[in-house]
Amino acid sequence: MVTQTVTENRKLRWGILGAARVNERLLPAILEAANAQLVAIASRREGAAKATLEKYAPCHVNGVQCYDEMDTLIADANVEAIYCPMANNEHAEWALKAINAGKHVLIEKPMALTVADIEKIEQAALKNNVKVMEGFMYRFHPQHARIQEIVASGLIGDVLSARASYSFLMRPARMYRIASGVEHGGGAMWDIGPYAIHSLRWVMGLGVDVNRAKPAEPRSVIAYAKLNEVGADIVTSGVLDFGRDAEGRALFGHFDVSFERSRKSEYEIIGTKGWVKCHAAWVFQNDVPVISWATEDGKYAEERFAPSNHFNLEIEHFSDCVLNNKPTHLTFADAKANCKAIEAVLQSVANQGLVEIS
Repeated sequence: MVTQTVTENRKLRWGILGAARVNERLLPAILEAANAQLVAIASRREGAAKATLEKYAPCHVNGVQCYDEMDTLIADANVEAIYCPMANNEHAEWALKAINAGKHVLIEKPMALTVADIEKIEQAALKNNVKVMEGFMYRFHPQHARIQEIVASGLIGDVLSARASYSFLMRPARMYRIASGVEHGGGAMWDIGPYAIHSLRWVMGLGVDVNRAKPAEPRSVIAYAKLNEVGADIVTSGVLDFGRDAEGRALFGHFDVSFERSRKSEYEIIGTKGWVKCHAAWVFQNDVPVISWATEDGKYAEERFAPSNHFNLEIEHFSDCVLNNKPTHLTFADAKANCKAIEAVLQSVANQGLVEIS
């Protein structure tokens, strides 16, 4: 977990662009954060912003401005930071509008569909002196810091492999996620794939330097997918090659994402002496997260954590970074590397072969 200090008597004023489903978790998280205040929400659909507020935060209807035009929210001088949960292929466009208006922006993953667009966002952020971060809320939960501690202790030995499996069963209300092809941000790889790639890069990086926890970057990938009639992937599986360690041992990351299977959001790290597993990276506020580990000498344990809202922790972290001018935990370099890997995965699917990642 990333720790932060909460600025006394100062709250960052937030606006939300869009009435996306993720507001079910994110909107209350802003309201509950100690250093954040929700002041506006906008949607292009008439009445949708107000309806979203009434659904997820009925007690705050009179205290939050609702707009039917998103540009109006961006122009609102009372809004300091913006959360952007638009459709994947709209993230770059609306993030740039907000940044160029001088707003700090938390962009729902993926930050953009191309590395080139992320670079544009980065340059705009530097020019306008604002904070921007990709929204991987899971990384702010305490269970991941504990996993890092376990790896650092040497309990599982040298990290040589990892696997990540993320899925949920597609329901009629979510069909918009597969209504367009991967080139327009549709499909499982752009929806839940960012989690799989991100978690693999992070845990394989622990094997390189657990104290810095700098993500490792894959050198190549081979992937396979099931596509629907418009070219959106319903299922994608593959292997990322992270090269060799100092002893010449192979380093692989296996990933699997699907809209055809029950809900799962787990990753596992396998070392020379044992393994450690996160049973659920996606957790609800009242869930009791569990991690487990085992060693070659027969030891096995399960560890449980007190309920914790990782959306709330993410909002408090970003707000703290803005209010106290601190660097964000998740960087542009990380966002670009994750995007590059996803682009390579989709290229491998299209070419039906191995793709080198430069």
